[in-house]
Amino acid sequence: MRQRSMNTDWIATARTLSEALPYLQRYTGAIVVVKFGGNAMGDDAAMAEFARDIVLMRQVGVNPVVVHGGGPMINDMLKRLDIKSEFVRGKRVTDKATIEVVEMVLSGAVNSRIVQAIMEQDGRAVGVSGKDDELMVCEQDDPELGFVGRPVQMNPQVLHDMFAAGIIPVVAPIGTGPDGRGTYNVNGDTAAGAIAGALKADRLLLLTDVSGVKDSEGRVVTELTPEDVVRMTDDGVISGGMIPKTETALKAIQDGVRGVVIIDGRVPNACLLELFTEHGSGSLIRASNLPPRER
Repeated sequence: MRQRSMNTDWIATARTLSEALPYLQRYTGAIVVVKFGGNAMGDDAAMAEFARDIVLMRQVGVNPVVVHGGGPMINDMLKRLDIKSEFVRGKRVTDKATIEVVEMVLSGAVNSRIVQAIMEQDGRAVGVSGKDDELMVCEQDDPELGFVGRPVQMNPQVLHDMFAAGIIPVVAPIGTGPDGRGTYNVNGDTAAGAIAGALKADRLLLLTDVSGVKDSEGRVVTELTPEDVVRMTDDGVISGGMIPKTETALKAIQDGVRGVVIIDGRVPNACLLELFTEHGSGSLIRASNLPPRER
């Protein structure tokens, strides 16, 4: 009885692989930027599963780029160092002491942990920050917020070089100022969108803790156009923390990204479900002049 059950599972696995073939072929050579949130990094099992999915993507011919956050880790380190934070309109002021901690945590502990997780799954990964090779040149976003940056110039050549070498880039959202001077903290979603736009990525996957964009009745909308997003925002249907994510999506599409998907990163294998199954996952936002959805 047990043997029969195991055989049934194997057959189901083989069928799933067979059904995934068209999607595997579609994404061969594609660039997929994945924003990996700070909250998910606290769970070792979730980190290992995420790393395994990223390695599988690279194994089947996708060129993934991981852009990570790390807010909870930054908060913890600031508390341990007894560095007080000030807030303006709900946003943290990033002074000189804070930006030093932000860079230490994001480019150091968080970045290296993700790289290590990928390597433990037999992948090849290298950690970089937006400061490296002036990948992400920023201007100050708001003088009241201090060293918080807005990307204004991108140099993605270092990422293309890694693709050619079979390496998975893991990017910390830290930017440099004009002429390579200064250090700026960049919102993780914003950084991922800017990198995806510079690469003209096929997909930008924004992993979050909700199931996607919801309509007025609370149902997840599986596909939207930029026009839909603007209308739903004006009507108050898209609100709160979803607004910055949809704004990132609209900017990325404007910059040449083929599609942006807002996904519940708590779902096991969420990235693989989106890329390699007919069902997909989350809410896909892409230009209205593209042909019907092909998951």
